[in-house]
Amino acid sequence: MPPSLKSSDRSPDRPHITVVLAMSLDGKIGDRDHSAARFSSPTDLAHLEHLVAESDAVLFGAGTLRAYGTCLSVRDPDLRDRRRDRGQPPQPIQIVASASGDLSPDLRFFQQPVPRWLLTTPAGADRWATISPAAAPCFDRILPQLAADTTDWPSLLQTLTELGIHRLALLGGGSLIAPFAQADLIDDWQLTLCPLTLGGATAPTPFDGLGFPAAIAPRFRLVSVTVIADEVFLHYRRTSRDGYEGLGV
Repeated sequence: MPPSLKSSDRSPDRPHITVVLAMSLDGKIGDRDHSAARFSSPTDLAHLEHLVAESDAVLFGAGTLRAYGTCLSVRDPDLRDRRRDRGQPPQPIQIVASASGDLSPDLRFFQQPVPRWLLTTPAGADRWATISPAAAPCFDRILPQLAADTTDWPSLLQTLTELGIHRLALLGGGSLIAPFAQADLIDDWQLTLCPLTLGGATAPTPFDGLGFPAAIAPRFRLVSVTVIADEVFLHYRRTSRDGYEGLGV
C-alpha cells in the first residue's frame, strides 16, 4: 500500500487528521457485544502499524482501550528507523480520550513503553491527580480540555499543534469520531473492508452523533484502492473545503 504522508487543505492551526478503521462488509467496526474487533488479517494489522508510525500521535476513546487493554505501538524496526529519519521519537504519543478519567491502572497499556497522554475533563484530571506515580503507572501529560457538554475541538486541536502534534491518527470508536466528523475536521479516511458481516442494531459503526442530511454531507475523493486476498484497503481524502457551505472548520 502506498505511503500517505501528504497534507490536504487543512488549517495550519490543527493537526492533519486521519481516521483509521477496519470494518465489516455491512459497515460495523465491532460486534453487537462491543468486544474487541479482531476480525482483520495480519496484513491489515501491518497496514495499521504503518499508519500509526506515520503519526505524531494516536487518539482513541476509553471504550476502545478497555476492549483491547493495550495500544498498538510501533514494533517494526524499519518503521522506527523511518520515524528517526523524519526526526520523530521512536513511538507516537498515545492519547486516551475519557471524560470521566475512569481507567484502571492495571491495564497492560500502562506497562507499554510508549508516551501516554490523557484527554479528559477537569473532574477526570482530578481523579488522576490523586494517584501517585510511584504507586502506579500513569500518564505523561493530562489535558483537561474535554467539556461535559460541548468541547471546543478546534481550540483543543490547536493546543495539540502547539505541543508538536501535526499528524493525528484517530482510531475510534464511533462516539469519539463523531464530533470530528460533525465539525468537518477529518482530512483522510483509511478504511479496511473485511470479508464478514456482523449486523446488529447495537453494533458500533464508524461514527455516531446526529449525522448529516445527504445534501450537506462532507465529500471525499478516492486516493487509492488496494485488494489483498479478501480485504479491500480504501484511502479517501477530503475534497477542497473552499466554498463549502455549512460545515466550516
